[in-house]
Amino acid sequence: MTEKKIKRNHLPVRLNILFFLVFILFSALILRLGVVQIVQGEEYQELLERTINVSVPVEAPRGLIYDRFGNVLVDNKRLFTVTYTNRRTPQSEMLETARKLNEYITLVPNRINDRDKREYWSLLFPEEYEEKLSLEDARELELTDREAHVERLNRITESELDWLTEEDMDVFALWREFNAGFNNLPHKVMVDITYEEAARIMENLEDLPGVDIISDSERKYLYGDTLRGVFGSVGSIPRDDIDFYLANGYERNEEVGRSYLEAQYESVLRGRKGRLENFLDQNGNFLQNPKEHQGSRGNDLILTIDMELQQRVDQILEDRVREFENSFVGTPDAYVVVMEPHTGDILAMSGYGSGINTDIGTFTRAYEMGSAMKGATVLAGFDTGVIAPYQSVLDRTLNLPSAPSISSWTTLGYVNHLTALERSSNIYMVEVAMRLIGYIPGVSGTGWGNLNRGYEILRSYYHQFGLGVKTEIDLPNETAGIPGGSSREEPGRLLFLSFGQLDTYTPMQLAQYVSTIANGGYRIAPRVVKEIREPGREREELGPISQQMKPRVLNKLDVSDEHLEEVQRGFRLVTQGNRGTAREFFRNKPYDVAGKTGTAQVTVDGQRANNQTFVAYAPFDNPEVAIAVVVPGLRTTQSGVANRISADVLDAYFDLKERRNGPMNWEEIYEELGEDS
Repeated sequence: MTEKKIKRNHLPVRLNILFFLVFILFSALILRLGVVQIVQGEEYQELLERTINVSVPVEAPRGLIYDRFGNVLVDNKRLFTVTYTNRRTPQSEMLETARKLNEYITLVPNRINDRDKREYWSLLFPEEYEEKLSLEDARELELTDREAHVERLNRITESELDWLTEEDMDVFALWREFNAGFNNLPHKVMVDITYEEAARIMENLEDLPGVDIISDSERKYLYGDTLRGVFGSVGSIPRDDIDFYLANGYERNEEVGRSYLEAQYESVLRGRKGRLENFLDQNGNFLQNPKEHQGSRGNDLILTIDMELQQRVDQILEDRVREFENSFVGTPDAYVVVMEPHTGDILAMSGYGSGINTDIGTFTRAYEMGSAMKGATVLAGFDTGVIAPYQSVLDRTLNLPSAPSISSWTTLGYVNHLTALERSSNIYMVEVAMRLIGYIPGVSGTGWGNLNRGYEILRSYYHQFGLGVKTEIDLPNETAGIPGGSSREEPGRLLFLSFGQLDTYTPMQLAQYVSTIANGGYRIAPRVVKEIREPGREREELGPISQQMKPRVLNKLDVSDEHLEEVQRGFRLVTQGNRGTAREFFRNKPYDVAGKTGTAQVTVDGQRANNQTFVAYAPFDNPEVAIAVVVPGLRTTQSGVANRISADVLDAYFDLKERRNGPMNWEEIYEELGEDS
């Protein structure tokens, strides 16, 4: 019993010791807090008030752009960039910083502004500048300080400007960039400097107030100029749009998408920017190392484009245009659109011609397309009941009052809708137009009837196919083409409208038109973006799908399926019939194709010329590809260029179904060959 009591007495002693130690620790903590708050509080408060926290945004890389098979088309190239932040710095201090920075990098001056050069001269030669106009003379002339400054600058002579040395001009280029930015925001002075240059500048940042080195990026195009127009450009915020971007959280010095895909999907491609926090005292001295908060790359675009097919189409177009280069009146150009008829996916869109970014000409340039659009006229005739399937029309030359002579490419005799499409009869289409307004040759004379009604009816049917209205492709600046008018003084214009020689259409509209015929009557909006994805962990790895673009059906043809099938049969006869206008180019192909040729008579540089066109889809029974080819401005003696291009393009499409090697990355080729190659 005694031993047990003794053991119990040890526990309270240990607890007392523990409580005493806790008391000592809390007392020390309270004492320390008291010292910090009471004794040193004023000192820390003063230090806090002296500290300036300057947060600088750090641009994040934009999202990547891939083709439909996951090939990277547009990437980001990591760069070192020199920036300068103007904190209302005196010009003399800014000039001295520019001199020091010039020891490490050289910025070549361009677009030299005379006023800037004179301002710079006044800083370099202050005494000579003051002598240009004394204070007394300025007072006598009653000039303000600003006006006196301008007058002194104007009095600097050209010979005095010649005092500036080559080194002075190098410094001038940097000084001018220092002044170009907004106050308290980093301004990019020189982009893409070498690692060695960046390292030397960073070692000497303490002698370069306002200068910094940031990790930057610029767009990198892995396939050269291919589709550069469609991709668009990135640049500084346009002055007219600055308020819009500021309201949406942008900084004045940020870069944004300026055109086409980059602009259309700016909110998607834009990265989530990081920030760099600088801790300075009131004199601008750094109190501690900057703290960087990383941003994240923007979302990626997956295009409908097949880059390997795109490259094949580009090459076909270039080869064929060069082959027939002497057959053009004026500058050669040509366009191709390859589309999936059931989804609107653009597989390739190619343009060849003078200038750059000719690919966007597929939806921004419009031409008279000729007979390629006759399928829409046949359906208008069927649906309005002015002509019936298999009803014959006599194809002959028509000489009508107040209208020029009209004929087909040759006198075809009696034709129905099938032979009219197969052999490309203009007169059959003219007959549809005349019946719409109740005009009877040899009977009506000059009484043309209600011409406006004829225009309205024909164009309403053409619009159902996408001819004369925007296709609603997911790219900006699309044109709807130009209506050729509806003048009562020239009633024959209505007749020319019926076979494609009045209104103008784009290659993209032709592709939508033939796709509508191919897929059973559904007009589907063309699209170049298939998916939006979150960034993958690796460059070659696609991230999770953020948004899946669904095909957009704009309208269904308001015609019977039986009538549409008759037009489809006529299109097949164009390529497979014994007298089809394109039979020699497609009769022996391993794929079954249906299409329509077209020729529009135009004037180029005062000379007669033809616009050649061709639309097609294949296979006939189960269409999976539709194409439109436009070759404007060919000499009237040359034929078959559009047909040849179409056959080459379809060959390439079906060949790639059997064997693929992947697109040719020109950047990798250049790296293997070396820069001098």
